[in-house]
Amino acid sequence: MPLTGPWDLAGRTAPSRTLFGPHETNLGTGRGLAARHVAYYARRAAGGTGVLVTEAASVHPSDHPYERAPLAADCAAGWAAVGDACRPHGTVVLAGLTHTGGQGSASWTQAPPWGPSRVPDVVTGLVPVPMGDAEVAALVAGFAGAAATAVAAGLDGVEVDAGPRALLRQFLSPLTNTRDDGYGTDRARLLREVLAAVRAAQGPDRVLALRLCVDEQAPWAGLAPEGAAPLVAELAPLVDLLTLVRGSALDGEAYRPTAHRRPGFHVELLVAAGATPVVAQGSVVDPAHAEELLAAGYAAVELTRAQIADAGFVAAVRAGRAPRPCLLCNQACQVLDTRNPPVSCVVDPRSGHETTEPDVDVPVPGGRPVVVAGAGPAGLEAARVLALRGHDVEVVAPAVGGLLPVVAAAPGRDRFHRFGDWLAAECTRLGVRFTAGTTEDADVVATGGLPGAAAVPGAVPAADVLAGAALPEGPVLVHDPVGGPVGVGVAELLAAGGRAVVLATPDDVVGTRLGPAGDLVGANRRLARAGVRRLTAVRLVSWDGAEAVLEPVFAAPFPAEAGEPFPHASAPSVVEGIPRPGGEIRVPCAAVVDAGHRLPGRTLPDTGRARFAGDVVAPRTVLDAVLEGRRAALAVAP
Repeated sequence: MPLTGPWDLAGRTAPSRTLFGPHETNLGTGRGLAARHVAYYARRAAGGTGVLVTEAASVHPSDHPYERAPLAADCAAGWAAVGDACRPHGTVVLAGLTHTGGQGSASWTQAPPWGPSRVPDVVTGLVPVPMGDAEVAALVAGFAGAAATAVAAGLDGVEVDAGPRALLRQFLSPLTNTRDDGYGTDRARLLREVLAAVRAAQGPDRVLALRLCVDEQAPWAGLAPEGAAPLVAELAPLVDLLTLVRGSALDGEAYRPTAHRRPGFHVELLVAAGATPVVAQGSVVDPAHAEELLAAGYAAVELTRAQIADAGFVAAVRAGRAPRPCLLCNQACQVLDTRNPPVSCVVDPRSGHETTEPDVDVPVPGGRPVVVAGAGPAGLEAARVLALRGHDVEVVAPAVGGLLPVVAAAPGRDRFHRFGDWLAAECTRLGVRFTAGTTEDADVVATGGLPGAAAVPGAVPAADVLAGAALPEGPVLVHDPVGGPVGVGVAELLAAGGRAVVLATPDDVVGTRLGPAGDLVGANRRLARAGVRRLTAVRLVSWDGAEAVLEPVFAAPFPAEAGEPFPHASAPSVVEGIPRPGGEIRVPCAAVVDAGHRLPGRTLPDTGRARFAGDVVAPRTVLDAVLEGRRAALAVAP
């Protein structure tokens, strides 16, 4: 049962046992699927994915969970275009269908969300309107109508969503369904009615798939794998394909965990599914892991983030090459925030930008010798692209990898090292030559940045700590004015080594740049468990080698109330460990680690700037460095 081999599914043959699962993309311009969706999905189909489930569309106008969320009623043309684009590759294309209910948003509908009961959502605090007979009937009709539209558009079937964010899961869960009618005494009743209506609407010759949450991460009362076998046994015969997932509003990260978290797959539930094929889901990004899950009895493996990172994942495995590694960082593929970014990927910025970013994997005539200075992510990507396009490439650098091995030293970040190794291996495979040293005469300059100015005299740069620099014995203050993964990673690393650590930031929350849809919650949870003290809304003022002084960012912003004069800035004022306006905090520490910004590597010339890439231009994330390296390669040798 090889991962890349054909797979017979409900009368169809998928080209591989991989599934590209439904996920938010923000690629649309309205509530339908746009040309960017078509290009995005077609690229994965061309890369060999077996089953592709489109971004889940709301089946009723009462559900508008995010601004660019598709509405099934507006998706006919888009579904048809996606099917037409993927069909030549043999991919089985299913329309994702959903309603997010109480986990949705009232921002766009201007109406309370629907739900099984008056149980407030733990994230938004919204209290849903309990659904009556009319709303239940409308929901069932909405799923059926959407399924009919999808198959009329030429798709192979649909996937019904009863996963972490779905209204159908909320009906299944005793945490959110406290009804005393037939939909409460039999919590699976609504889901059975939806599945029956969808089957009747789309016909017996189309694929009916179900995404089912079996673990809400609430063992005290919610759906849990220990009691999920009867539910799986009841629902599996009603569908052609079953994907078992976990997570809920209580733990969104369980559905798409970062590298910090070990996923679970609930192999014990496979027996309950009987003859219905089951898909494994949850942070599967490596071919060897996928093969292990197939050997354990799964019919297929969901490789969504793996195929965002490498659209040709299946093709690469078939050819005996290592796919571009997913970092499991959730930094660019999670898009549920107020900025509405389109889906993308740190290691492949073309993901989600297929209609605007050129395909660099296309040789061009007239190859010539090209020199790249620097072998960090920007330089290696530039060299890889230039070699792919037929040029004779030499990379000149003191070492290969740049800061990627340094970043990889932080807990849960080891996959960044894999990415550096993959880039170097691909360059070698393509004939790139590596020369140790430096050069001022290069076509592409990606020579990296410089350490930033110390926050206080004697502070140790975070990069040095990650590279193994020794610190004096004693407690450590990590100063993080950036709010990114570096400060969090250094604090975790030091705490794991037995240090007493205080992490201080001028932001209101530690790790703000990690994003609520990324690792923000998980990072703060891990820091709390590691005993790291977190100080927010403070700035570092001084350090004398034994004690650091911090002051509030918002000092005395308004007059004191009568009878309570503000303390002067020079007079310490701390109430239960929280600085009052105008006060300061003194933190005993033997060392200060500075996780602030680095500096550009050099001043750029007035002309020819397009050949510079990465930190040499300005401090860059890995995503920005890779994108800039790619563009520099195309600029100097298109």
